[in-house]
Amino acid sequence: RTALNIQAKDIHEELCFVCGDETPSLKTIEEWSKYFREGREEAEDEVRSDSLAIEITSENIEQVCIVY
Repeated sequence: RTALNIQAKDIHEELCFVCGDETPSLKTIEEWSKYFREGREEAEDEVRSDSLAIEITSENIEQVCIVY
């Protein structure tokens, strides 16, 4: 729909009609629309250097259990 120059707000309204409570937020739709206007073909977030890496291990699970 972005390729057809349909505004993110209108796309969001259409998705609300179809998906109901499962509709992504307007902010998310705006971000996806921006990505597609920039020529990206997927809406997945890019890896950022300031992001924390998350790994699920037995040791991590034990540490969380100790905290709680």
